[in-house]
Amino acid sequence: MRYIPHSDAERADMLAVIGAKSAEELFAKVPATALLSEPVDLPPHSPEFLVERHMQALAANSHAAGEGPFFIGAGAYRHHVPATVDHLIQRSEWLTAYTPYQPEVSQGTLQMLFEFQTQVAQLTGMEVANASMYDGSTATAEAVLMARRLTRRNRIILSGGLHPHYRDVVRTYVGHGEELECLSASPEGQGDILDRIDDQTAAIVIQTPDFYGHLRDVKKAAEAAHAAGALVIVVVTEVVSLGLLEAPGALGADIVVCEGQSIGNALNFGGPYVGLMATRQKFVRQMPGRLCGETVDADGNRGFVLTLSTREQHIRREKATSNICTNAGLCALAFSIHMSLLGEAGLKKLARLNHANAVKLARMLGTVPGVELLNTSFFNEMTIRLPVPAAPVVEMLAQAGVLAGVPVSRLEPDNPACANLIVLAATELTTNTDIEMLADCLTAALQEDAQ
Repeated sequence: MRYIPHSDAERADMLAVIGAKSAEELFAKVPATALLSEPVDLPPHSPEFLVERHMQALAANSHAAGEGPFFIGAGAYRHHVPATVDHLIQRSEWLTAYTPYQPEVSQGTLQMLFEFQTQVAQLTGMEVANASMYDGSTATAEAVLMARRLTRRNRIILSGGLHPHYRDVVRTYVGHGEELECLSASPEGQGDILDRIDDQTAAIVIQTPDFYGHLRDVKKAAEAAHAAGALVIVVVTEVVSLGLLEAPGALGADIVVCEGQSIGNALNFGGPYVGLMATRQKFVRQMPGRLCGETVDADGNRGFVLTLSTREQHIRREKATSNICTNAGLCALAFSIHMSLLGEAGLKKLARLNHANAVKLARMLGTVPGVELLNTSFFNEMTIRLPVPAAPVVEMLAQAGVLAGVPVSRLEPDNPACANLIVLAATELTTNTDIEMLADCLTAALQEDAQ
C-alpha cells in the first residue's frame, strides 16, 4: 500500500516507545520562527474521485507530444518505443531489482547490464563502457572530472556547440573559474576550438551533432588535442545518430558520453533518462559508476559479477572517482531491450529514416519566405533564423496545435544573436503532413507578424 493509516491506539504505542507524550513534542526543538503561524494555503481534503477529476482537468490543459505535429528536440527526442519494452521492464523481477551487491542472486540483472555495456561500447566505438549514468548532462560533467584525474591538469574547454544545459551542469560540478573556458555559442557552426588548446588543457568537450544540429569535425579536433597532451570528450545527445554517423571512437575520442533517452525511453516530462559513458581500456580505473564483467563460477559455468565500482558507497569517499550513488538501471534495461529488438540493421534503418525526414523538413522550411536555414550538414536536427523574435512565433504555432521546436532564446536568454533562432528536430514519427502543416502555420505566423 502507498498509504498506511494508523489508529489512535497505534500512534499512542509508537509515542510511548520513543518516550514522547504527543506528536508535537517531536518538533519541540524547532524554533518558533520556523513554524507556520497558520495552515498551508492548500485546498481542504477531498474525496479521491474528486481529486482524480481535478488532476485530469489539469492534464487536459497540456498538449501531449503525440497529439499533433511535434518538432521539439534539443536533447530530448520523440521516437517510437515498441510495446515490448514496457511489457518487459514492468515484470516484477526487473521493476523491483536494485543494486546487484550479491551476484549469486543477481545474475539476471548483472547479465543485462553486461549486455548493455557491450551495446554502448559497440555504438560508440570504444573499448569499455560502464553500467550507465544518470543522464547525458551529468555524464558530461563526470567525464570532465575524469579527464582532470587522468591528465592531472585542470583547464577544460567547452565547445560553443555544447548544449546550454550540459554547459551549466559542468559549471556546477567544476566551478566558474579561469580553468573552465566556455566558448561563445556558434549557431552557424563557427567558433573554432582548436586555437584555444594549450599545454595546460586537460580536455576539450565537443558535441556532435551539436546543439544547433551541425556535424563537428571530431577527428581534426582530436589530432590537435592529442598533440598538446589533452583528451577529447565527445558528447552525443541524439544517440540514434550513431546508427548512421561514424563512431566517435574511430575519430579519436578518448571519452564518449551520450544521452540514451532516444532508445527505449519516452520523453517522460524530462526524465528519468539514462546516461551512457564509454572510454579506452587504459582509462577504465578512472571511469565513474560501476562496471559488470563476465567470469566463471567454481564449476566452470558462465557468470556475471560487479567487476569495478570505484564509487563512494564501496570505498573511502576521498578515493572514489565519483559520488554518483547508483545507475539508471531500469532505463538502461529499456535501452537494451529496444536496441536488441532493432539490431544493427534496424538501428541503421531507423537512423536513415530520421535523416530522410529531416531532409524533407529542411527543404520545406526553405520554401517559407523569411526563413533561413543555418545548417550545411545535419542528422535529424537543424536551426533556422526568422526575421522576427522566435519565441512569440513558437507560441503562436503552439496555439495552432503545432509544437514547432525550441526557441534558442529560451536556453540562451542573454545572447541577442540567438533571439530569432529555432532548433527543430524530425524523427521517424514525423510525417509529410506534419511538415506541411508546420510550413503553412509558420508562413501564416510570419505574415501576421509582418502586418
